[in-house]
Amino acid sequence: MPPRTALIAGATGLVGSLCLKQLIADPAYDQVIAISRRPVPESPKLTQKIVDFDKLGQLTSIAADDAFCALGTTIRKAGSQEAFRKIDLGYSKAFAELALANGARQFALVSSVGANARSTNFYLRTKGEIEDAVKALPFTSVHIFQQIFLVGSRSEQRPGEGIGFALAKALQFAFISALRRYRPISASSVAAAMIAAVKRADPGRHTYLFDDMQALADRRLALPKS
Repeated sequence: MPPRTALIAGATGLVGSLCLKQLIADPAYDQVIAISRRPVPESPKLTQKIVDFDKLGQLTSIAADDAFCALGTTIRKAGSQEAFRKIDLGYSKAFAELALANGARQFALVSSVGANARSTNFYLRTKGEIEDAVKALPFTSVHIFQQIFLVGSRSEQRPGEGIGFALAKALQFAFISALRRYRPISASSVAAAMIAAVKRADPGRHTYLFDDMQALADRRLALPKS
């Protein structure tokens, strides 16, 4: 694979920050462009674009091969369902359109188990709508990563998430068959799976659940670094 350029949004979040770190360390990428509202740690391979996401379409000079979207918030943090929808659907869709317009042929998206545009649950419906919106764009490949409980240290604590994770962790032995998708997974594994899937470059629309993500991450970690 010739050297590539990665474009990433959401690089200050849990999965996004780990994805950024792994992209910078990956010799397959000679440049990484991070689009965010606040600075991320600097690196010789990194170009930072500090932006107002309401004006995302005004960005220029960001040609990229692969795009990684880890944008996301909570209704509590956003302040309302409308604000949540603006970020998780509006900004993510705008980023996908920006990536496509600037040459990206592959798009990786962090989503949620149960995402469905016809769901009666607002959160899952919104996640399903962004999945459908990204799938409809003419990328060569779209990779969607559905997780539910992430293991990792966030910059902010999300109410209820710690309790839910502790319960899921305690009961993970019972998550068999279709329930395996609800098992906790490390944010680092999700990030590794995103990069592994994009580097594999299978055309089409692909959705990855717990077992798929873990297998991709394990395979990536087992490969030589050079």
